[in-house]
Amino acid sequence: MCQKNYDVVVCGGGVAGISAAIAAARQGMKTALIEKQCLLGGLATSGLIYIYLPLCDGYGNQVLKGISEEMIRRCVEYGPFDVPESWGGPEGGNPGISGKRFQCCFSPAGFTLTLDKMLQEAGVDLWLDSMIIDAETNGRDLRSVTVANASGQVKVEAKCFVDATGSAYVVQIAGGKVFRHENFLTPWVVENSENPEWFQIDGSLHVRCEGAIKDEFKYQNSDNGKQVTGFVRKSWEMLRKRYDVLSEEKRKKNYPVHLPAMPQLRKIGRINALYTLDEPTQKIRFEDSIGLIPDWRKASEPWDTPYRSLIPADLNNLLAAGRCMGTAGEAWEVYRVIPVAAYTGEVAGLAASIAVKDGVTPADIDFKKLKSKLPGTGEKA
Repeated sequence: MCQKNYDVVVCGGGVAGISAAIAAARQGMKTALIEKQCLLGGLATSGLIYIYLPLCDGYGNQVLKGISEEMIRRCVEYGPFDVPESWGGPEGGNPGISGKRFQCCFSPAGFTLTLDKMLQEAGVDLWLDSMIIDAETNGRDLRSVTVANASGQVKVEAKCFVDATGSAYVVQIAGGKVFRHENFLTPWVVENSENPEWFQIDGSLHVRCEGAIKDEFKYQNSDNGKQVTGFVRKSWEMLRKRYDVLSEEKRKKNYPVHLPAMPQLRKIGRINALYTLDEPTQKIRFEDSIGLIPDWRKASEPWDTPYRSLIPADLNNLLAAGRCMGTAGEAWEVYRVIPVAAYTGEVAGLAASIAVKDGVTPADIDFKKLKSKLPGTGEKA
């Protein structure tokens, strides 16, 4: 079996994984990013969840910076949408205003092109069409992952890993504990329409969101292949119902253009973290705070975030970022979205770099070193 060696290996090419890989590479780490699809961006792109949710608190205050801000300003590069002028547009520079969120839509395909450019600029070694099929551990240490692609099976070793799979898949196959969650079916689709209900793109092509099915269909076991298939086929059934009521003439003008290439599961699996966030933390100040997180659902005081929520309790040289970090309950809903995934990915990449340089586990790094590199907007009082 062929073997490759890196300082940091990031598993999962969604927004969190891309941010982690870029952050590690910018710190001088020999970094690989492994993605099972031939698209980058995960749910944001191949999943067609095309809205970059807010980086602000809803009162005109920007909360997130760093790679998360880089991405929102660059995600409109290849598409018809714009970053709000009240937040400086693509170039930045203008202050925000209360009531106008720092968010925007993007072209899924266009954002993929931008994300690849960002990885190239950082010098990340990208592995596409590469499925992680196994993990080798030594006690609590993850030594390598085995990847299957057109070259056959490849053993990929690293000094530190980041699980950004969205499902905590790497933690699971390495023997760590993973918690699952049910999902509601809320399909998004790119379609051609006479009367677009959401956002217009070049006159006719637009992306729209169907309403959620609350109790008709729930998905609970993300490690059950039959249920994954059922989840996807149910979304197709919903879309057929949408078009079946149209006349043949209407169908010539109203039809799907692109369907998601991955299950649109918002919550799949999360790690058993050293600290699990499961309730609002606006009134809490963590000693190991990595920064504040805005609530995308409403204007409110941001949530504080402990570094411990990125560290599995049962594995040493591994961090988690994005949707599979240590959150539960209401916190999982707040932390699962694009801007937060990008931010926690960056933190994981920075922490992995410090761990490699100092020869320690992520749990044992000098937190002051990490704090000095964080791109946050300030301390919480």
